[in-house]
Amino acid sequence: MFETLSDRLGGIFDKLTRRGALSDADVAAAMREVRRALIEADVALEVVRDFIERVKEQAVGQEVVKSVTPGQMVVKIVNDALVETLGADAAGVDLNAPAPVAIMMVGLQGSGKTTTTAKIAKRLNERDKRKVLMASLDVRRPAAQEQLRVLGEQIGVDTLPIVENQLPRDITRRAMDAARLGGYDVVMLDTAGRLHIDDELMRETEEVRDLATPHETLLVADALTGQDAVNVARTFNERIDVTGIVLTRIDGDGRGGAALSMRAVTGKPIKLMGTGEKIDELEDFHPDRIANRILGMGDVVSLVERAAETIDAEKAEKIARKMKKGTFDLEDLSEQLTQMQKIGGMSGVLGMLPGIGKMKKQLEDADLDNLIIKRQMAIISSMTPKERKAPKMLNASRKKRVAAGSGTSVQDINRLLKMHRQMADMMKKMGKGKGMFANMFGGGMPDPSQMNPEDLPPELTQGGAPGQPFPPPGMPGLPGLGGSLPGLGGGMPKFPVKKK
Repeated sequence: MFETLSDRLGGIFDKLTRRGALSDADVAAAMREVRRALIEADVALEVVRDFIERVKEQAVGQEVVKSVTPGQMVVKIVNDALVETLGADAAGVDLNAPAPVAIMMVGLQGSGKTTTTAKIAKRLNERDKRKVLMASLDVRRPAAQEQLRVLGEQIGVDTLPIVENQLPRDITRRAMDAARLGGYDVVMLDTAGRLHIDDELMRETEEVRDLATPHETLLVADALTGQDAVNVARTFNERIDVTGIVLTRIDGDGRGGAALSMRAVTGKPIKLMGTGEKIDELEDFHPDRIANRILGMGDVVSLVERAAETIDAEKAEKIARKMKKGTFDLEDLSEQLTQMQKIGGMSGVLGMLPGIGKMKKQLEDADLDNLIIKRQMAIISSMTPKERKAPKMLNASRKKRVAAGSGTSVQDINRLLKMHRQMADMMKKMGKGKGMFANMFGGGMPDPSQMNPEDLPPELTQGGAPGQPFPPPGMPGLPGLGGSLPGLGGGMPKFPVKKK
């Protein structure tokens, strides 16, 4: 998401930061380019005008022109304006009400309401330890109620039993009664949608709202909707009074104008975003982190949180102890590669780090995860347990056997063994200190609830802006994966591009 906007803004700010001083004309020209970039990203025209006016007020003046780094000053002003447009603070789903708390899901057909209902229910059940009941009010779409029932079975959340030929208002009453009698903390009402907004849809949704009096009314909107997202958001907000927005399919849209537009037009916060089709691919929406991603500054805090949620802490602790002792073997390396895939693969991890935004296309073309990680896991899988625990016993004949079994070459085996030695040495050194990557991939996992962006080094949370160095001085480079990948501060190597 935001790929188009991020690329365009990156190019604009590169021109500004290369200059020692800026004139008012330079800033005005840059703002024209920013306006064009926002419109191309499908941001609503009224939102673009307001955004540019706010930036101009601060960017055109003596404060910027006389600044030590005027280009960086403009980047900061744009970043602050983006955060303000997206919503200054993160807002989660509010459950501060007497049980059962009713959450009504509204939106157009095809926006992903039913799947999103299940995603939120799973999160409330597993993370917040709430007893959740889901009910489908969609009596028009074939098998809509059955779809929610199947999803409920998959995630271990109760669904309201299906009764044929009931109207949405009757299902709503039955759901609220069942939630009260069953001692449920939350009842989620998945309303029906239409292909477009009409009076019949709104009347039905208003009737459900009046019966259930939901504490939260979440508008589920497809990020691919583009300019029409503004009309959808405005109409639902005026008729139903939504309390928050959930953006779906953000992984499939490179523009992201819907996010900027809907928040600005409705004044209601974007609370969650669906990052993929899997039932656990749902993230909190943090305006400051999204703004950092748009401007290529990375999102280290989200990376740490994702790692904390997906990595097996017990295995990580075990590997960390072995690293400190210098007994890191190939089985441990395989486990680390598996953990890296869980948090998005090598390209996913690098994409969240500051300063990597400009190389995103190169990373995608390099196909790091398929060309490197999967190949290395195949090599390790072709070894015997003894060979994994004692790599030094891999002589020439053994290497040929492993290469034949994994579909690779002896040179690939040698590169893997060299990488393993480098990684073992580096991790042994990092084990004596408290390196971020040691914590993430092999040490004690930080608690995301205790994480604060201010606690991270400024070079990591802000260092990806044009002109800022990365990595910070003294930070070790990542070991080569499938060759020799130098420290990120040394520039990216030329990866072999997979021809499509």
